[in-house]
Amino acid sequence: MTIEEILRGESKDLEFKEKLPEDSKKYMKTIVAFSNGDGGRLIIGVNDDREVVGVEQTAVFSMIDKITNAISDSCEPLIIPDIAPQAVGDKTVIVVEISAGRQRPYYLKSLGMDKGTFIRTAGSTRLADRPFIQEMYYEDENRSFDNVVNKDIEVTDADIKSFCEDMKKEAQRNCMDEKDAKKVKTPTKNNLITWGILKEENGVVRPTYAYYYLRGLDGVMSQIQCAVFKGNTRGIFVDKREYEGNLWEQVEQAYQFVLRNIHLGARIKGIHRQDVYELPPESIRELIINAVVNCSFLQRSLVQVAIYDNRLEISSPGGLMPGVTIEKMKEGFSKVRNHGIANAFVYMNLIEQWGSGIPKILAQTKEYGLPEVEFIDMGIALRVNMYRALPEDEKQAIKASNKKQAISDNSKRQTIKASDSRTMFTEYMSQHGASTTAEMAEFSGLSPQRTRAILSKMVDDGIIIAEGSNKTRKYRLQ
Repeated sequence: MTIEEILRGESKDLEFKEKLPEDSKKYMKTIVAFSNGDGGRLIIGVNDDREVVGVEQTAVFSMIDKITNAISDSCEPLIIPDIAPQAVGDKTVIVVEISAGRQRPYYLKSLGMDKGTFIRTAGSTRLADRPFIQEMYYEDENRSFDNVVNKDIEVTDADIKSFCEDMKKEAQRNCMDEKDAKKVKTPTKNNLITWGILKEENGVVRPTYAYYYLRGLDGVMSQIQCAVFKGNTRGIFVDKREYEGNLWEQVEQAYQFVLRNIHLGARIKGIHRQDVYELPPESIRELIINAVVNCSFLQRSLVQVAIYDNRLEISSPGGLMPGVTIEKMKEGFSKVRNHGIANAFVYMNLIEQWGSGIPKILAQTKEYGLPEVEFIDMGIALRVNMYRALPEDEKQAIKASNKKQAISDNSKRQTIKASDSRTMFTEYMSQHGASTTAEMAEFSGLSPQRTRAILSKMVDDGIIIAEGSNKTRKYRLQ
């Protein structure tokens, strides 16, 4: 413990006490909370003003014994602390170090599990609710709630077949090209069992909560909520949407909602003008997917996507997983809350590589000249803020882009046309006639994968016609 650490103040993993309270319950709550989280340190001998007052030298070891006995007598399961005196300047403090527990939930025996389980949020200790306690059980057993059988519903062979076909269509739409799309195999019942979407019990196949939520069967609680607010607070709604249906379709709808409600700039490439969203689209999509895959459905809350004048805000119930910190996340450390949903998203090409998402988002926003993305661990939720450029920032970014007349391959994937990609492709084909995927990808700045997905959907909807084989395929208006 250093003076610098003390001056930074209390945090999720650090708490101060000027002196040891007579009532051990006053600090046992913090001990339990540290064990239920990622661990932490309780420092005896520092006051609320971050001033080191120290403890009496003659009382150090009796105080250590008192703390050790209190932890042993008060907490369940057993918590083994590391307690030692430490010199800070000319004073002595007692450092009680608690490691992250491996038998969560931990609670105070005298209060029982429901009223005695505590967690840390920022620099405070609070009572954990029942859903949070349930989730601790699953996480400590290396299980996820979405792999648990949902006994309230049944699934038929026809349901499974339809589900597998829908997943295949989505996987094909997200392929890089026609050749890759043709290689996509329809998932089988056994695949779904392996992924944790179905479970076989005594010869009977039952759906898990992964199936339940992927299919959007929970009604209101299966939705993604999207809203636009006037100003920078949740005061006045400008627009509001609630999307339901298959979970992957909700992700796409939420993504398109954001694109419709953020601004565009422009850059010049050669003699052509291209419109560029103020926020990197690929990062927006990645954040929405991440929010869904790591949502705690036990919280009975919803993923929320909110657009303010100064930022895009995405909130996901459940907070960070045990062992995950914001710093680790920025470096690519990955831990998934919903295994079944994540496996389905991997199959459908919605998730590319574990752990790559957040570092890529940070790189893309930096490339756009935007403030660094803000991650806020709220304990019961994780909130991500992607700040929008100020008007002057936008002008400078556009000016710089025009001077260069080029952008990196990464930026090309992020560059897309105004309010509707379909409109962009329709306009292009009306001017150029039958066009290839590569031509429209180059024009729009979208990746070939995304371009092909949009064109395939336009074919399915009867807007355009596909002509020719895979290598020579072109698209034209009906």
